[in-house]
Amino acid sequence: MTLGKPDSGYIEVDGDFLWHIQGNGKIVPADEKHLRKMRSKAGMVFQQFNIFPHMKVLQNVTVAQMHVLGLSKEEAEERALELLEMAGMADKIHSYPIQLSGGQQQRVAIARALAMRPKILLFDEVTSALDPELVGEVQRVFRDLAFKHSYTMLIVTHEMGFAQEVAYRVCFFDRGQILEQGPPEQIFTNPKEVRMREFLRAVIERK
Repeated sequence: MTLGKPDSGYIEVDGDFLWHIQGNGKIVPADEKHLRKMRSKAGMVFQQFNIFPHMKVLQNVTVAQMHVLGLSKEEAEERALELLEMAGMADKIHSYPIQLSGGQQQRVAIARALAMRPKILLFDEVTSALDPELVGEVQRVFRDLAFKHSYTMLIVTHEMGFAQEVAYRVCFFDRGQILEQGPPEQIFTNPKEVRMREFLRAVIERK
């Protein structure tokens, strides 16, 4: 979050403006202190994993907790082990990223994001870089986050079946604009926009 500055408009996260603050009755650009506070509210998981290659799995999930949240090593490791267990990676805590499959690395990245206790989790096409047989293991973690732990997640994906299963609200983007949005039962069974219907038809035909 705050990796790219918007050209116009406002973004709110958990009741606060992201890029702006209110001062003297006006909405003005935020200072770095405000941006740091807002960054702490969001966890980001990238398409290409981006976990530290020189650190073992456990250290990948603990290092930011100690340096940013100020936790002791023992507190950070306790939290990390809980999250790695949830992600199905507890048996890999002493492995380096190069020793893991793409799906395993992505699950470590998810645990690392969760360790920072964010209000919202952002996922950028997190299964698109994986071999097809590895997609399911990452999607299982998503299902647990959505249905067992009720995390708020913003997921960018082309996996329409998965989106239909786990989403509460779906936004369909076309050329940088939200073309249609609504609950999945509406978007996937009775879309209003012609472009949305064409997209879904193309996805079904590819199968």
